[in-house]
Amino acid sequence: MIICLETATNLCSVALCGNDGVTAIRESDETKSHASMLTVFIDEILREYGVKLNELEAIAVSMGPGSYTGLRIGVSVAKGIAYGASIPLIGIDTTLSMFHGFAANKIKKQEADSDTFFCPMLDARRMEVYYALYNSEGKIIKDISAEVITAESFREFPSTQEILFFGSGSVKCREVISRPDSCFDNKYRISAAHMHKPAYEAYNKKIFEDVAYFEPFYLKDFIATKQRKNIL
Repeated sequence: MIICLETATNLCSVALCGNDGVTAIRESDETKSHASMLTVFIDEILREYGVKLNELEAIAVSMGPGSYTGLRIGVSVAKGIAYGASIPLIGIDTTLSMFHGFAANKIKKQEADSDTFFCPMLDARRMEVYYALYNSEGKIIKDISAEVITAESFREFPSTQEILFFGSGSVKCREVISRPDSCFDNKYRISAAHMHKPAYEAYNKKIFEDVAYFEPFYLKDFIATKQRKNIL
């Protein structure tokens, strides 16, 4: 079994996965809950199913892009467990797990076809988003980037090309992106459960991270903001 950690956004999510799918999941969307809840969720799931850390096949973590603090916490916990339990560490692009959590359901319901492009988006403040573009098979059409979205964005693709935008970043882009055949889904919710397929694909191909040197994929430099004075 593989335990998956998703901390790239405000959601703190842990999923225990087997070859056949997701066995258990714990989640909290309480703001800033990663530091206090992540290890608690891991412990609860493993105790409930009688699994010890060193019995896991691997530990997988959302490697970014996303929240600087969230990614740092998730990766630090994953590295500590991988080292302590002597199990492989798997890093999953956040946009890739988003694709798997969204596209399969859309195709199954015939709400998308084999020619559809999928664009997972994460809010990166103001009008900037982290995003990538995938085809229906999960192959990269446009690499992960951080961009300010304008009315001209995605105009390089034919107007007949259907693109589905989803994720926290797509909400604020809905009124900005003006190209035809663009669809927006504001119901998608990121989850560690969506890491199941890419985690096992990486495990079977033995694509593991170096525990000593692995770092989150921040994409942008972290910019600290000054704390506002409390005038009350």
